[in-house]
Amino acid sequence: MPEVNVERVIEEFEAMTRDAGRVQQETLRRILEENRDTEYLVSLGLNGRTDERTFKARVPIVTHSDLAHYIQRIADGDPNPILTGKPITVISLSSGTTQGKPKYVPFNEELVDSTMQIFRTSYAFRNREYPIGLGKALQFVYGSKQFKTKGGLNAGTATTNVFRSSKYKSTMRSMQFQCCSPDEVIFGPDFHQSLYCHLLCGLLFRDEVQFISSTFAHSIIHAFRTFEQVWEELCNDIRTGVLTCRITVPSIRATLSKLLKPDPQLADLISDKCKQLVNWYGLIPTLFPNVKYVYGIMTGSMEPYLAKMRHYAGDLPLMSADYGSSEGWIGANVNPRLPPEEAVFAVLPNIGFFEFIPLRESHGGVKLDPVGLTEVKVGEEYEILITTFAGLYRYRLGDVVKVVGFHNSTPELRFICRRNLLLTINIDKNTEKDLQLAVESAVKVLAEEKLEVVDFTSHVDLTTDPGHYVIFWEINGEPSVDALRESCSVLDRSFVDAGYVSSRKVNAIGALELRVVRKGTFQLILDHYLGLGAAGSQFKTPRCVGPSNAKVLQILCSNVVRSCFSTAY
Repeated sequence: MPEVNVERVIEEFEAMTRDAGRVQQETLRRILEENRDTEYLVSLGLNGRTDERTFKARVPIVTHSDLAHYIQRIADGDPNPILTGKPITVISLSSGTTQGKPKYVPFNEELVDSTMQIFRTSYAFRNREYPIGLGKALQFVYGSKQFKTKGGLNAGTATTNVFRSSKYKSTMRSMQFQCCSPDEVIFGPDFHQSLYCHLLCGLLFRDEVQFISSTFAHSIIHAFRTFEQVWEELCNDIRTGVLTCRITVPSIRATLSKLLKPDPQLADLISDKCKQLVNWYGLIPTLFPNVKYVYGIMTGSMEPYLAKMRHYAGDLPLMSADYGSSEGWIGANVNPRLPPEEAVFAVLPNIGFFEFIPLRESHGGVKLDPVGLTEVKVGEEYEILITTFAGLYRYRLGDVVKVVGFHNSTPELRFICRRNLLLTINIDKNTEKDLQLAVESAVKVLAEEKLEVVDFTSHVDLTTDPGHYVIFWEINGEPSVDALRESCSVLDRSFVDAGYVSSRKVNAIGALELRVVRKGTFQLILDHYLGLGAAGSQFKTPRCVGPSNAKVLQILCSNVVRSCFSTAY
């Protein structure tokens, strides 16, 4: 497989984005032509028309629930062209952390192709700034459990479907992305055993590791938190050349046993370096001296992990990976020097047709119509609609983005939050971003006692009158009573939404409650989702646990060790 020609990829991207409007029209035409005879588009009366005006007039804006019965028919084996002209042979599963169960999403080779295009594009810009040589990547990636739908289609997470693709493997080779870990580890049936072996493989090839990555930042943090607990066992494996008895999966044991040879010198080196670290600061560059950067999705619900990521990474650059979802890709990170908090994503105009619903209303209070890719305005916030080659038409992703600029004629987007409200009881409206900002304010109180929040989530408790917000924290130590009470009140005061503040003042919403859960509770939540078939690298902690997530709420409530109520109002 020839190497990716970085300059050629960049030239192609520049040419395409200089004419983004025309490329968008051509992309819509191709999507509608390929799928003109599908049951869905025929029922809407398109009659083979492929122009944007007819498309917008005839095709409604939809959510997943509007298409769920069509997708279910595909999964059940209906052979007719329902949403796509070409047969759908694979179903993707969303992470399932929002609704408590994964959604079915159609997946096809065109999505694989767009994934590879996104990967190549961001790699080209990244490698121009931070060149990597021949070496390996320590990638904390995991294949989820796959199963057959009623109609015989393979179903698995979007990442698993991509990882199993031959195009993925050849593209990774062309970008010199040789993973330290063999496929037996990546696709192992036990997440915890795979994680341990990822760490072991990384240590065995420590001098060759050029960068560290995972789909989400959470997986990288989880991996190195685990390392803190098992590093001595890993060193013993390397010293003796014998794999720990904790690895019981035959395929993993057999493969790792071939890699593992007695190396007391390497074991002593790693042990000495671990003992010299102060509170594990700079763990990554200490263990892997030739790493150039750490890479993964670090925006949105991953931002709370950035402080810990910087603790482990020391002075290494952190780079946020590209912007997409289980339904499809949107943009690439072509500005790799920006810190994750400022990451922007340039939309690739040929991987789908994009529309943007303005979130500001007209002067008369009327909601505005969606605008096209090149019609968005810098500084404005929008909700994204995508039309894909995999059978989604004018589909609401539910993401709020801000246009911060243009790369040639394609917009550069900053992810703001999910559109759906997490916390609402009365007239209050608080999003995931509002929750994150409140937690960031409150953890400063804990920092004075050298403590940190390992993870957090929230819940609206309507069993009390009035209802109130509940915030769950897992803390890495024992805070004082005063610190806990002050943290609780700071959380309450930090929700600055006018509807929340006014409701609190008249007791239409009760005092916020902070519940501290015992160490390992969020690991139990991860294990719960893994048991449902989620991939470890695709896991996102649910930031709000609603009624449909009864099992997760049960895990949280049964592990509460301390609680207090705010005195902010």
